[in-house]
Amino acid sequence: MSAMDALKPYVHKIRIPVQNDKIYKDECVFSFDSPLSPDGLYVCLNTFLGFGRDFVELHHKKTGNAVFLNLKRIAREMPQSDCEETKPKITKLAIGIEGGFDVNSQPKQQFDEINSVVILPQFTVIPLPNPDLPEQLLQSISMVLSSDAAFRLEELQALAGTWDGEKRIVSKYANDLKQLDNGVKIPPKGWKCEKCDKRDNLWLNLTDGTILCGRKYFDGTGGNNHASEYYAETKYPLAVKLGTITADGADVYSYDEDDMVEDPLLAKHLAHFGINVKQMEKTDKSMIELEIDLNKGLGEWSIIQEEGSQLKPLYGAGYTGLSNLGNSCYLNSVMQVMFSIPDFQNRYFPPDKIFESA
Repeated sequence: MSAMDALKPYVHKIRIPVQNDKIYKDECVFSFDSPLSPDGLYVCLNTFLGFGRDFVELHHKKTGNAVFLNLKRIAREMPQSDCEETKPKITKLAIGIEGGFDVNSQPKQQFDEINSVVILPQFTVIPLPNPDLPEQLLQSISMVLSSDAAFRLEELQALAGTWDGEKRIVSKYANDLKQLDNGVKIPPKGWKCEKCDKRDNLWLNLTDGTILCGRKYFDGTGGNNHASEYYAETKYPLAVKLGTITADGADVYSYDEDDMVEDPLLAKHLAHFGINVKQMEKTDKSMIELEIDLNKGLGEWSIIQEEGSQLKPLYGAGYTGLSNLGNSCYLNSVMQVMFSIPDFQNRYFPPDKIFESA
Protein backbone atom coordinates (compact mmCIF):
# COMPACT_ATOMS: atom_id res chain seq x y z
CA MET A 1 0.00 0.00 0.00
CA SER A 2 1.35 3.43 -0.94
CA ALA A 3 1.65 6.23 1.59
CA MET A 4 -1.16 8.17 -0.11
CA ASP A 5 -3.43 5.12 0.05
CA ALA A 6 -2.65 4.73 3.76
CA LEU A 7 -3.59 8.38 4.29
CA LYS A 8 -6.97 8.43 2.51
CA PRO A 9 -9.11 6.70 5.20
CA TYR A 10 -8.10 9.31 7.78
CA VAL A 11 -8.30 12.59 5.84
CA HIS A 12 -11.80 13.31 7.15
CA LYS A 13 -10.45 13.44 10.73
CA ILE A 14 -7.81 16.07 9.95
CA ARG A 15 -8.66 19.47 11.41
CA ILE A 16 -7.37 22.96 10.62
CA PRO A 17 -6.55 24.83 13.85
CA VAL A 18 -8.88 27.70 14.73
CA GLN A 19 -8.28 30.63 17.05
CA ASN A 20 -9.01 28.87 20.35
CA ASP A 21 -7.11 25.66 19.59
CA LYS A 22 -3.97 25.08 21.64
CA ILE A 23 -1.12 23.51 19.68
CA TYR A 24 1.36 21.49 21.73
CA LYS A 25 4.31 21.46 19.36
CA ASP A 26 7.15 22.23 21.77
CA GLU A 27 7.04 19.28 24.13
CA CYS A 28 5.24 15.98 24.70
CA VAL A 29 2.20 16.33 26.96
CA PHE A 30 3.34 13.24 28.92
CA SER A 31 7.14 13.53 28.91
CA PHE A 32 10.02 15.85 28.10
CA ASP A 33 10.35 14.65 24.52
CA SER A 34 10.57 17.52 22.05
CA PRO A 35 11.48 18.11 18.39
CA LEU A 36 15.11 17.80 19.54
CA SER A 37 14.56 14.20 20.72
CA PRO A 38 15.89 11.44 18.43
CA ASP A 39 12.40 10.56 17.16
CA GLY A 40 11.12 14.12 17.26
CA LEU A 41 7.63 15.11 18.38
CA TYR A 42 4.37 13.79 16.92
CA VAL A 43 1.58 16.40 16.76
CA CYS A 44 -1.89 14.92 16.31
CA LEU A 45 -3.62 16.74 13.43
CA ASN A 46 -7.01 16.31 15.09
CA THR A 47 -6.41 17.29 18.73
CA PHE A 48 -3.08 19.14 18.21
CA LEU A 49 -1.59 17.39 21.24
CA GLY A 50 2.11 16.57 20.98
CA PHE A 51 3.57 13.17 21.87
CA GLY A 52 6.96 11.54 22.11
CA ARG A 53 7.58 8.18 20.45
CA ASP A 54 6.73 6.31 23.66
CA PHE A 55 3.23 7.80 23.89
CA VAL A 56 2.01 8.44 20.35
CA GLU A 57 0.75 4.86 19.91
CA LEU A 58 -1.23 5.12 23.15
CA HIS A 59 -2.99 8.23 21.81
CA HIS A 60 -3.70 6.45 18.51
CA LYS A 61 -5.26 3.47 20.30
CA LYS A 62 -7.42 5.68 22.54
CA THR A 63 -8.71 8.06 19.86
CA GLY A 64 -8.29 6.36 16.50
CA ASN A 65 -6.48 9.46 15.25
CA ALA A 66 -3.82 8.26 12.84
CA VAL A 67 -2.34 11.31 11.09
CA PHE A 68 0.49 13.11 12.87
CA LEU A 69 2.91 15.88 11.97
CA ASN A 70 6.38 14.73 13.00
CA LEU A 71 8.64 17.65 13.94
CA LYS A 72 12.38 17.11 14.20
CA ARG A 73 15.17 19.58 14.91
CA ILE A 74 18.67 18.23 14.42
CA ALA A 75 21.56 20.14 15.96
CA ARG A 76 24.45 20.80 13.60
CA GLU A 77 27.78 21.86 15.01
CA MET A 78 29.18 25.01 13.48
CA PRO A 79 32.75 25.06 12.18
CA GLN A 80 35.30 25.85 14.86
CA SER A 81 36.40 28.91 12.91
CA ASP A 82 32.91 30.33 13.38
CA CYS A 83 32.82 29.71 17.11
CA GLU A 84 35.21 30.05 20.03
CA GLU A 85 38.39 30.24 18.00
CA THR A 86 37.57 33.62 16.46
CA LYS A 87 35.99 35.26 19.49
CA PRO A 88 38.02 38.18 20.86
CA LYS A 89 39.10 38.03 24.47
CA ILE A 90 36.67 39.68 26.88
CA THR A 91 38.41 42.41 28.85
CA LYS A 92 35.48 44.50 30.13
CA LEU A 93 32.36 43.68 32.10
CA ALA A 94 30.15 45.32 29.50
CA ILE A 95 27.81 44.42 26.66
CA GLY A 96 27.96 45.49 23.03
CA ILE A 97 31.20 47.50 23.18
CA GLU A 98 34.78 46.70 22.27
CA GLY A 99 36.25 44.35 24.85
CA GLY A 100 32.82 43.40 26.21
CA PHE A 101 30.41 40.57 25.55
CA ASP A 102 29.38 40.32 21.90
CA VAL A 103 25.62 39.68 21.84
CA ASN A 104 25.71 39.35 18.06
CA SER A 105 28.13 36.42 18.10
CA GLN A 106 26.88 33.32 16.33
CA PRO A 107 25.59 30.37 18.35
CA LYS A 108 27.67 27.24 18.70
CA GLN A 109 24.95 25.18 17.03
CA GLN A 110 22.53 25.57 14.18
CA PHE A 111 19.45 23.44 13.69
CA ASP A 112 18.09 21.65 10.65
CA GLU A 113 14.32 21.15 10.67
CA ILE A 114 12.97 17.92 9.21
CA ASN A 115 9.18 17.65 9.12
CA SER A 116 7.03 14.82 7.83
CA VAL A 117 3.54 13.37 7.97
CA VAL A 118 3.40 10.07 9.85
CA ILE A 119 0.43 7.69 9.61
CA LEU A 120 -0.14 5.19 12.39
CA PRO A 121 -0.17 2.34 13.23
CA GLN A 122 2.47 1.41 10.63
CA PHE A 123 4.35 4.73 11.05
CA THR A 124 4.13 5.35 7.31
CA VAL A 125 6.19 8.45 6.52
CA ILE A 126 5.43 11.13 3.92
CA PRO A 127 8.33 13.64 3.78
CA LEU A 128 7.53 17.34 3.61
CA PRO A 129 7.08 19.50 1.65
CA ASN A 130 4.71 17.57 -0.59
CA PRO A 131 2.30 19.60 -2.77
CA ASP A 132 0.34 16.46 -3.68
CA LEU A 133 -1.14 16.11 -0.20
CA PRO A 134 -4.87 16.87 0.26
CA GLU A 135 -5.62 20.57 0.71
CA GLN A 136 -7.14 19.94 4.14
CA LEU A 137 -3.88 18.38 5.30
CA LEU A 138 -1.70 21.11 3.77
CA GLN A 139 -3.71 23.84 5.50
CA SER A 140 -3.58 22.00 8.82
CA ILE A 141 0.21 21.62 8.61
CA SER A 142 0.66 25.26 7.63
CA MET A 143 -1.38 26.49 10.59
CA VAL A 144 0.40 24.22 13.07
CA LEU A 145 3.81 25.39 11.90
CA SER A 146 2.90 29.09 11.87
CA SER A 147 0.93 29.27 15.14
CA ASP A 148 2.39 29.94 18.57
CA ALA A 149 2.87 26.85 20.71
CA ALA A 150 0.47 26.30 23.61
CA PHE A 151 3.20 26.54 26.25
CA ARG A 152 4.35 29.89 24.83
CA LEU A 153 0.77 31.22 24.80
CA GLU A 154 0.37 30.17 28.45
CA GLU A 155 3.58 32.01 29.31
CA LEU A 156 2.37 35.14 27.52
CA GLN A 157 -1.05 34.90 29.16
CA ALA A 158 0.55 34.65 32.61
CA LEU A 159 2.49 37.85 31.89
CA ALA A 160 -0.38 39.70 30.22
CA GLY A 161 -0.89 43.15 31.70
CA THR A 162 2.57 43.08 33.28
CA TRP A 163 5.98 44.49 32.50
CA ASP A 164 9.09 42.74 33.88
CA GLY A 165 6.61 40.52 35.74
CA GLU A 166 5.00 43.50 37.54
CA LYS A 167 1.35 44.47 37.10
CA ARG A 168 0.96 47.47 34.81
CA ILE A 169 -0.58 50.55 36.38
CA VAL A 170 -3.29 52.67 34.80
CA SER A 171 -1.64 55.78 33.42
CA LYS A 172 -2.48 59.01 35.21
CA TYR A 173 -2.95 60.56 31.76
CA ALA A 174 -5.47 58.00 30.46
CA ASN A 175 -8.74 59.56 31.65
CA ASP A 176 -7.97 63.15 30.64
CA LEU A 177 -5.60 62.66 27.72
CA LYS A 178 -5.39 65.70 25.45
CA GLN A 179 -5.92 64.76 21.78
CA LEU A 180 -5.46 67.32 19.03
CA ASP A 181 -8.14 67.82 16.38
CA ASN A 182 -5.58 67.98 13.58
CA GLY A 183 -7.38 65.76 11.07
CA VAL A 184 -4.82 62.94 11.28
CA LYS A 185 -6.22 59.53 10.31
CA ILE A 186 -4.10 56.39 10.63
CA PRO A 187 -4.43 53.58 8.03
CA PRO A 188 -4.75 49.98 9.28
CA LYS A 189 -1.32 49.02 7.88
CA GLY A 190 1.62 50.27 5.83
CA TRP A 191 3.07 52.46 8.60
CA LYS A 192 6.51 54.07 8.49
CA CYS A 193 8.47 56.24 10.89
CA GLU A 194 8.03 59.91 9.97
CA LYS A 195 11.73 60.60 10.52
CA CYS A 196 13.41 57.49 9.06
CA ASP A 197 12.67 54.36 7.01
CA LYS A 198 11.82 52.04 9.93
CA ARG A 199 8.67 49.98 9.36
CA ASP A 200 8.70 47.98 12.58
CA ASN A 201 8.91 48.89 16.26
CA LEU A 202 6.68 51.89 15.51
CA TRP A 203 4.82 53.92 18.13
CA LEU A 204 1.74 56.10 17.58
CA ASN A 205 1.61 59.18 19.79
CA LEU A 206 -1.91 59.33 21.23
CA THR A 207 -1.97 63.13 21.43
CA ASP A 208 -1.28 64.14 17.82
CA GLY A 209 -1.08 60.87 15.84
CA THR A 210 2.63 61.10 15.00
CA ILE A 211 4.20 57.74 14.07
CA LEU A 212 7.82 57.33 15.12
CA CYS A 213 10.23 54.47 15.79
CA GLY A 214 11.07 53.19 19.26
CA ARG A 215 14.26 53.03 21.23
CA LYS A 216 17.43 51.40 19.98
CA TYR A 217 18.15 48.21 21.94
CA PHE A 218 21.51 47.49 23.52
CA ASP A 219 22.36 45.01 20.76
CA GLY A 220 21.85 47.58 18.00
CA THR A 221 18.39 46.40 16.92
CA GLY A 222 15.11 48.18 17.51
CA GLY A 223 14.49 51.75 16.38
CA ASN A 224 16.35 55.05 16.20
CA ASN A 225 14.93 56.68 19.36
CA HIS A 226 12.71 59.06 17.36
CA ALA A 227 9.60 58.51 19.52
CA SER A 228 11.42 59.26 22.78
CA GLU A 229 13.13 62.28 21.22
CA TYR A 230 9.72 63.55 20.12
CA TYR A 231 8.43 63.31 23.68
CA ALA A 232 11.40 65.38 24.87
CA GLU A 233 10.30 68.10 22.42
CA THR A 234 6.51 67.99 22.91
CA LYS A 235 5.88 66.33 26.30
CA TYR A 236 3.00 64.35 24.75
CA PRO A 237 3.06 61.44 27.23
CA LEU A 238 1.35 58.34 25.81
CA ALA A 239 2.18 56.20 22.79
CA VAL A 240 0.85 52.86 21.59
CA LYS A 241 2.92 50.28 19.73
CA LEU A 242 1.52 49.76 16.25
CA GLY A 243 1.24 46.10 15.31
CA THR A 244 0.19 45.09 18.84
CA ILE A 245 -3.30 46.61 18.63
CA THR A 246 -6.16 44.09 18.87
CA ALA A 247 -9.63 44.09 20.38
CA ASP A 248 -8.02 42.83 23.61
CA GLY A 249 -5.67 45.81 23.96
CA ALA A 250 -2.16 46.86 22.99
CA ASP A 251 1.21 47.94 24.36
CA VAL A 252 0.97 51.48 25.75
CA TYR A 253 4.00 53.37 27.05
CA SER A 254 4.03 56.50 29.20
CA TYR A 255 7.16 58.55 28.66
CA ASP A 256 6.49 60.75 31.68
CA GLU A 257 5.85 57.76 33.95
CA ASP A 258 8.73 55.91 32.25
CA ASP A 259 6.86 52.60 32.19
CA MET A 260 4.49 50.37 30.28
CA VAL A 261 0.96 51.30 31.39
CA GLU A 262 -2.71 50.45 30.99
CA ASP A 263 -5.04 52.79 29.09
CA PRO A 264 -8.67 51.86 29.86
CA LEU A 265 -9.85 54.30 27.17
CA LEU A 266 -7.47 53.04 24.49
CA ALA A 267 -10.25 52.12 22.03
CA LYS A 268 -11.63 55.67 22.30
CA HIS A 269 -8.19 57.26 21.95
CA LEU A 270 -7.45 55.18 18.85
CA ALA A 271 -10.87 55.91 17.33
CA HIS A 272 -9.89 59.61 17.42
CA PHE A 273 -7.39 58.76 14.68
CA GLY A 274 -9.76 56.50 12.75
CA ILE A 275 -8.51 53.18 14.16
CA ASN A 276 -11.16 50.53 14.89
CA VAL A 277 -9.56 48.10 17.34
CA LYS A 278 -12.02 45.34 16.38
CA GLN A 279 -10.61 45.32 12.84
CA MET A 280 -6.93 45.33 13.83
CA GLU A 281 -4.69 42.26 13.72
CA LYS A 282 -1.45 41.67 15.58
CA THR A 283 1.55 42.01 13.24
CA ASP A 284 4.42 42.86 15.57
CA LYS A 285 5.83 41.37 18.76
CA SER A 286 4.63 42.81 22.03
CA MET A 287 7.17 44.04 24.57
CA ILE A 288 6.52 40.92 26.66
CA GLU A 289 7.30 38.68 23.69
CA LEU A 290 10.49 40.62 22.98
CA GLU A 291 11.51 40.36 26.62
CA ILE A 292 10.93 36.60 26.73
CA ASP A 293 12.81 36.01 23.48
CA LEU A 294 15.71 38.15 24.65
CA ASN A 295 15.96 36.51 28.07
CA LYS A 296 15.94 33.05 26.53
CA GLY A 297 18.58 34.01 24.00
CA LEU A 298 21.09 35.54 26.37
CA GLY A 299 24.06 33.76 27.87
CA GLU A 300 22.56 33.08 31.30
CA TRP A 301 19.71 31.01 29.84
CA SER A 302 22.12 29.13 27.60
CA ILE A 303 24.34 28.36 30.59
CA ILE A 304 21.38 27.10 32.64
CA GLN A 305 20.37 24.83 29.78
CA GLU A 306 24.02 23.73 29.31
CA GLU A 307 23.71 24.67 25.64
CA GLY A 308 26.46 23.31 23.43
CA SER A 309 27.77 20.92 26.08
CA GLN A 310 28.42 17.29 25.22
CA LEU A 311 26.37 15.51 27.89
CA LYS A 312 25.80 11.79 28.27
CA PRO A 313 22.02 11.31 28.10
CA LEU A 314 20.38 9.12 30.75
CA TYR A 315 16.74 8.23 30.30
CA GLY A 316 14.19 6.24 32.20
CA ALA A 317 12.85 5.67 35.69
CA GLY A 318 15.29 6.90 38.30
CA TYR A 319 17.25 9.00 35.80
CA THR A 320 14.96 11.51 34.13
CA GLY A 321 14.48 14.66 36.20
CA LEU A 322 12.41 17.77 35.63
CA SER A 323 13.25 20.38 33.05
CA ASN A 324 15.08 23.27 34.68
CA LEU A 325 12.95 26.40 34.27
CA GLY A 326 15.79 28.60 35.44
CA ASN A 327 14.58 28.80 39.04
CA SER A 328 13.35 25.27 39.74
CA CYS A 329 16.60 23.48 40.64
CA TYR A 330 15.67 23.22 44.34
CA LEU A 331 12.30 21.69 43.51
CA ASN A 332 14.01 19.28 41.11
CA SER A 333 16.41 18.19 43.85
CA VAL A 334 13.55 17.55 46.29
CA MET A 335 11.66 15.51 43.70
CA GLN A 336 14.76 13.43 42.93
CA VAL A 337 15.19 12.64 46.63
CA MET A 338 11.50 11.77 47.04
CA PHE A 339 11.62 9.39 44.10
CA SER A 340 14.58 7.56 45.57
CA ILE A 341 12.15 6.30 48.25
CA PRO A 342 10.70 2.85 47.37
CA ASP A 343 7.09 3.83 48.25
CA PHE A 344 7.16 6.67 45.73
CA GLN A 345 8.77 4.44 43.13
CA ASN A 346 6.10 1.76 43.55
CA ARG A 347 3.31 4.34 43.26
CA TYR A 348 4.51 6.28 40.23
CA PHE A 349 7.13 4.35 38.27
CA PRO A 350 4.62 1.92 36.64
CA PRO A 351 2.78 4.70 34.78
CA ASP A 352 0.67 2.71 32.31
CA LYS A 353 -2.59 3.03 34.25
CA ILE A 354 -2.02 6.75 34.79
CA PHE A 355 -1.46 7.46 31.11
CA GLU A 356 -4.33 5.23 29.98
CA SER A 357 -6.75 7.22 32.11
CA ALA A 358 -5.27 10.64 31.27
